[in-house]
Amino acid sequence: MQYTSVTADEFATLDGLADWRYVLGAIRADFVAPSFPAAADLVVAITGAAERLVHHPDLDLRYPGRVRVLLTTHATGGLTTLDVELAREISGLAAAAGARPEPADAQAIELAIDTMDAERIRPFWAAVLGYVIAADGSIADPLRCGTSVWFQQMDEPRTERNRFHLDVSVPHDVADQRIAATLAAGGTLVSDDRARAFWILADADGNEACICTWQDRS
Repeated sequence: MQYTSVTADEFATLDGLADWRYVLGAIRADFVAPSFPAAADLVVAITGAAERLVHHPDLDLRYPGRVRVLLTTHATGGLTTLDVELAREISGLAAAAGARPEPADAQAIELAIDTMDAERIRPFWAAVLGYVIAADGSIADPLRCGTSVWFQQMDEPRTERNRFHLDVSVPHDVADQRIAATLAAGGTLVSDDRARAFWILADADGNEACICTWQDRS
């Protein structure tokens, strides 16, 4: 299949796309339907349109009636005219379903970790989160659900203890495997005093993450 790329600037000039916003290499739209069943029906309608075009968005259905849509062309790693075509059709389906667009709600969140040596700590974060390393050096959820992480090159190291950490809650029967993978990726065990509620691990820069389960919470 031939793909025609669309830049962010080009997308901004196109008609019929007022419901959509370009964010982080993809176009996103939020629609609020009159009810949860109506929102589910809209998801089904979008699914049918995607099947006809053989082009499939990421869809998120939330109570009480919100449908979030993300469109990008996986084959090219960016936006194409195929995304534009499907976006216009989705907007028409949403209007027919009585779902109002809320384009201001379209956003994407990335986590940035400041470091002097991304190569040293990147494997730790990929392992502790169960992510994969992308071609640009960031790490991403292979299921495309979690927040992506990228690494900011610093000119000078930070020596103070970090002021935040990540809690990574996993099924209880996955925790040991996740911890082992994290340690093998260069992590250190800071504390297991509260296991199996949580284990505290750190990367080579001292940034911390906790592997958490439901067990031993009392």
